[in-house]
Amino acid sequence: MASCVVQVRLDEKVKQKADKLFDDLGFDTPTAIRIFLAQAIKNRGLPFDVRQITNNAETLEAIEEIEEHIKSG
Repeated sequence: MASCVVQVRLDEKVKQKADKLFDDLGFDTPTAIRIFLAQAIKNRGLPFDVRQITNNAETLEAIEEIEEHIKSG
């Protein structure tokens, strides 16, 4: 199987934290990325739930009440 190189730009702190996490799990970051890609292919999508959180009317009303309560002391 032929290999290729994939480059990704990211924040240095994110890379350091990811490297530490994956090291604690027993593998390196390139292996973690290969696992992610393999799972994405297997799942035919992202291997985790991605969604936008929406609040219902009751939750929005409760948030507004709390914000008003905080403002009024």
